[in-house]
Amino acid sequence: MVDPEEEEAMEEITFKSDTVLSDVHLNIPNKRHLMVRLNAVGQPEHTMATPLEDVGKQVWRGAFLLADYILFRCDLFKSCTVLELGAGTGISSIITATVAKTIYCTDVGEDLLAMCERNVALNRNLTATGGGVIKVKELDWLKDDLCTDPQVPFSWSEEEISDLYAHTTVIMAADVFYDDDLTDALFKTLYRITHNLKNACTIYLSIEKRLNFTLRHFDITCEAYNHFRFSLNELEKLRDGKMKFIIEPIEATFPQFLVYERIEQLELWKIVAAPIS
Repeated sequence: MVDPEEEEAMEEITFKSDTVLSDVHLNIPNKRHLMVRLNAVGQPEHTMATPLEDVGKQVWRGAFLLADYILFRCDLFKSCTVLELGAGTGISSIITATVAKTIYCTDVGEDLLAMCERNVALNRNLTATGGGVIKVKELDWLKDDLCTDPQVPFSWSEEEISDLYAHTTVIMAADVFYDDDLTDALFKTLYRITHNLKNACTIYLSIEKRLNFTLRHFDITCEAYNHFRFSLNELEKLRDGKMKFIIEPIEATFPQFLVYERIEQLELWKIVAAPIS
């Protein structure tokens, strides 16, 4: 027997498996922003979910939370070389460039990376004062190697790859945990990259715990979040004799500089990846 209130909640948050809940990810708190698109006859339709292929083209609350933390603890990022994974619109990289030295702002897809590069150019007035340089690059979590083909847009030079591995001390990713396969790919990428770095590295991961109704469980669950937490635990338990990963949550009690609704489902995690001496 399903409780009437639960049944109502199920009706409100039932979506297809290829969508991500996208309630509020703009800059006005306490209001619901619905994604607008045209249907087959050219009329606008609204949805509270975003197709997977479009998630990188929106700004999410997790990116705002991470940006707030960077602004609050700018001392941790000052003059650093930073790698952002799944940068999307580039907002976190742009904020980081106000204090860091070099930011490798990465994602996959030429159209998404081109949009990100335009955003970086439009915000050069913000980054110019800090002197940070943002390099928009392709980094596919499903591939082991970085693309070095000069004919491919947003590919890497050998010098950039050398700089990445020699100087990176911060890696970050904001609200990219919405698909289990991609979450697995991201953690494998983190493992691979940190093992190639010459220095210890601090990783910052933001996530929004999203409730969804699934037919598999016939219940409201947080499957993507649960898989993220499982992956965190597996990383911390890892014993390969080369690296150790120390994981801790960061309480979201730091000041809010950006305008968004900081809901309790937003979380920020810190991972210290250090070689075993």
